[in-house]
Amino acid sequence: MEGTKIKVPKRKQARIEIIPLIDVIFFLLATFVLFTLSLNRIQSLPVDLPVPSKDNTPPPVDKSVTIQVSVDSSLFWNKEPFEMSELTTRLTAYKSTMDASGDEARILIAGDEKARFGPTVQVLDEVRKAGIMKFSVETRTRPTGK
Repeated sequence: MEGTKIKVPKRKQARIEIIPLIDVIFFLLATFVLFTLSLNRIQSLPVDLPVPSKDNTPPPVDKSVTIQVSVDSSLFWNKEPFEMSELTTRLTAYKSTMDASGDEARILIAGDEKARFGPTVQVLDEVRKAGIMKFSVETRTRPTGK
């Protein structure tokens, strides 16, 4: 019995086409050449850097005040405890002292882990009533009295 022969087509060999590869390489080369040529046209501005002074003057002292609100509405003025009833007088005295020295009054309002929102807003209202426009509210908590 004679069987039929099945013709299996020959598999084509995989080839690396070199012409498209050369095109890509020339494109990259032209891009880098144009880029490096454009670097020469970048303009710069002359900057006069400050020269350190030879006198030994100390750096300016930070005269800002930190008011920390703690649990049970207890307050701290630069780590010194005080009552809410003293807040208005302290703020007024601080603002007048800063105005007399020609500096701007600056307040940082902070809170500890257990501080309540109400007393913090009350402190913020008193700061604004005292006419102090430069104040910040710290967004991270501190240990009590720190």
